[in-house]
Amino acid sequence: MTSTSYAARRSQLTTYFDRTAVEAWARLTTDAPVSKIRATVRAGRDAMRANLLSWLPEDLTGRRILDAGCGTGALSVEAARRGAEVVAIDVSPTLVGLARERSAELLGGHHIDFRVGDMLDPWLGRFDHVVAMDSLIHYSAGDILRALAELGQRTNGSLIFTVAPRTALLALMHAAGRLFPRGDRAPAIVPITEGGLRRRIGGEAALAGFAVERTQRVNSGFYLSNAVELARKSPPRIAGEGGTVP
Repeated sequence: MTSTSYAARRSQLTTYFDRTAVEAWARLTTDAPVSKIRATVRAGRDAMRANLLSWLPEDLTGRRILDAGCGTGALSVEAARRGAEVVAIDVSPTLVGLARERSAELLGGHHIDFRVGDMLDPWLGRFDHVVAMDSLIHYSAGDILRALAELGQRTNGSLIFTVAPRTALLALMHAAGRLFPRGDRAPAIVPITEGGLRRRIGGEAALAGFAVERTQRVNSGFYLSNAVELARKSPPRIAGEGGTVP
């Protein structure tokens, strides 16, 4: 069950990405000219996307992938090109519409199931891998853990996600961001230490079948993000073998 704070923050993100920031994100996720600051963010996001994709099998034929917080769909397209059955979901109808439009020319004979809604919706079904690139960074540590626990119950292989690392540089960037008009500000990023995250994961019973496989930080100017891979240690339980599928 999702928490009240998760639902409230998800609503803020929907408003921000569907109204305030849609033009900026549409431009940022192309090769159109942008400011020097946004160019560092674009480079950082490109590097992070490549890193997360490198943690997935090269051949994804027959694998079901959830792109949780798909934005304009770049990661979904690459996964689909590898043969994956991709479900791409985002809270912003405008960004999902843009993703559908852009992917149409890039997919060839492949297909992506684009949806608008909550990445934690149980009706999305089971997945071999879940990827959440920069979609959990606006949530509290508690809500991140609850989201991972819910997703983990429906994931056969790995949970790959990013968090905002707690550093002096990120704190400085947050302070600079407060100088922008309130209506132009993104919802606050919630920094978390890797040690704190590992302790929370280790103490969460719903994630007992997973272990932190690897981490990787990407630092590119105004883009700073930490990738984490949670890999399942043993196959998930199957109905009739000591219980029901979670």
